[in-house]
Amino acid sequence: MATERVTVRVLLLFGDQAEVVADVPPEERAEPERYPAADIAAATGVSVSDLPGVRLSAEVGDDGRLSGWHLA
Repeated sequence: MATERVTVRVLLLFGDQAEVVADVPPEERAEPERYPAADIAAATGVSVSDLPGVRLSAEVGDDGRLSGWHLA
């Protein structure tokens, strides 16, 4: 089975979590999902404090969760 990659954007940090949404117009977005900011930062080389506003691509798992973060 092929892995699906999607483009997402980090909206903001909430404690040690990054709120991530699909990189689509706001009216088309679902609710943000939270992921460990440190995991995203380690995978992309972007510091945690610089994550808000960053566009990323990620793999969609069978459970709908994202992983395999890369800068878009």
